[in-house]
Amino acid sequence: MSIKDRKKDHVELTASGEVSYRKTAGFERYDFVHDALPEVNLDEVSTEATLLGREFSFPLFLSSMTGGYDEGQSLNAMIAETCEKLNLPFGVGSQRVMIENKEEADSFKVVRDKAPGAFIASNIGGAQLIGNLPEEHLRLITEIIAANAIIVHLNPLQELIQPEGDKAFQGIEKGIAHLVTNSDLPVIVKETGAGISAEVASRLLSIGVQVIDVSGAGGTSWSKVERLRMDPEPGDSLFDDWGIPTVDCIKQMASLRETFRFALIASGGIRSAADIVKSMALGANFTATAQPVIKALKHGGREQLSDLLQKWQREMTMILTLLGCRTIRQLNPTHLRKLP
Repeated sequence: MSIKDRKKDHVELTASGEVSYRKTAGFERYDFVHDALPEVNLDEVSTEATLLGREFSFPLFLSSMTGGYDEGQSLNAMIAETCEKLNLPFGVGSQRVMIENKEEADSFKVVRDKAPGAFIASNIGGAQLIGNLPEEHLRLITEIIAANAIIVHLNPLQELIQPEGDKAFQGIEKGIAHLVTNSDLPVIVKETGAGISAEVASRLLSIGVQVIDVSGAGGTSWSKVERLRMDPEPGDSLFDDWGIPTVDCIKQMASLRETFRFALIASGGIRSAADIVKSMALGANFTATAQPVIKALKHGGREQLSDLLQKWQREMTMILTLLGCRTIRQLNPTHLRKLP
């Protein structure tokens, strides 16, 4: 199966909602501590958040999703227009397809055409960095979208389940280190839904990675996605629930704050404004989501996506008010209570 067909299958299955983890991201373990005397006015509350020195309207990264096939171009265009309008960052899907077939470049180039002022990140798989990413490939994936950052996605689980996936992983860490050294852009490393532990994060931060996106378990199970691509009949696999829940990933990162300065993005099962605020209170600097974006676009286009994101921002403002916070930066673990 071609990469184009594989990407199309990924989007269709993700939007279906039938490929979620059975285990949760962990947000239901916590409830907010209601402030009955908040001493803050709703119109004074700001949801603005900073990532890599840039201010955004609220802390939500529209995570790497699509590109490299016909519908991917129109989806990318709608995401780009929405991010330009709402001042949110986003990342394109894996650009490996345009390295292998330059004819697919337009499905990525459209994002900068539609969002001249937005923060946009390139995206390449860790396996493509083994032996070091050639300089011409680095220029190709970054210049085509005038990238503000580079995302390296780690997906060993998905690759192992995918029949045509990469099965060799030795050398990825060295390839990331080479990329960090040889690129003028900041490097974000993310998982694709199975989580990043504190030990792995420490190794990444030690080689100069500036942002860790934990992408924990609890959202889309890429083991399920790959199985259903091959066999649409429902079934179970040992690996469908493999991974570290998002909340556990966030909490593990606290031990690294004394040694490293870095930005932490919480993703994997972010499905509401409450999930965003809980992530920030637990220690994340930003959050990211993918499945709700694709689902909104597939069901109602750009308008439905814009409505969803603006709803989340309004709800965040109300949650902050009910916690007595004027800004996102005031959030901390005392605003949450652990449920029994």
